Amino acid sequence: MPIVTAGNARVHYTVTGTGPPLVLVHGTGALGAEGTWSGIAPALADRRTVIAPDLSGTGRTEDDGAPLTVEGLAAQVAAVIGHAAAGPAAVLGYSLGAPVAAALAALRPDLVASLITVAGWAHTEGDAYLSNEFALWRFLGDLDAEAFGRCVTMTGFSRGFLCALGHDEVERLVRAMPPTPGTLRHVDLDRRMDIRALLPRVRARTLVIGCAQDATVPVEHSRALHAAIAGAQYAEIDAGHAVFFEQPEEFVKLVRDFVPAS
Repeated sequence: MPIVTAGNARVHYTVTGTGPPLVLVHGTGALGAEGTWSGIAPALADRRTVIAPDLSGTGRTEDDGAPLTVEGLAAQVAAVIGHAAAGPAAVLGYSLGAPVAAALAALRPDLVASLITVAGWAHTEGDAYLSNEFALWRFLGDLDAEAFGRCVTMTGFSRGFLCALGHDEVERLVRAMPPTPGTLRHVDLDRRMDIRALLPRVRARTLVIGCAQDATVPVEHSRALHAAIAGAQYAEIDAGHAVFFEQPEEFVKLVRDFVPAS
């Protein structure tokens, strides 16, 4: 598997498919690239080269454990694009990956042909909901791994989706979201996130996707991202935060329509 050095990190990434490059940037948590994108990547790889890095704190990427920054994670994605000889690329960022992808588009416009943000946000400080949510995640991560998994599961999916899954599948999801040390480093960055100064510098063709039932990052944050990025398009899906698990066909169609094969 390919690995590239970026700052203090040795960044692991995967490459599948053929065609123009599409980089998928995952969000907070231990799932990393494989756990986040394994159900979606095959539907995109038939006409795109799908590149999926593990950011610091996940997967096989290794670093020195220093506090994360959005600029540092954006530099990791930039290094992956350069190493894969894939630039400029379409870049899709989900949750934490959304501000990372937007920061990359602002800081390295030469590498980003088009930008898609999904369930993202621009800043945490000043928003009482996000500030308290991420503080709760951090507290539970240190205190009770099961409680952390239940909290993240409850906010990560819409009520209707969870109720339809049944008990055993919900319990599997709870266990799939442990508060690993890397996850808690992500949460610490979530609590400090602020890319407002970078957004006016985004010039890439942009699609912002919001999730109408999002209880992790309420949809108003996606609407604010749309308003802050000049010329951005906006789409909204009736789903919770983990939109590509709840509405995969609608999600894939939006992405494929926005970044066609050529």
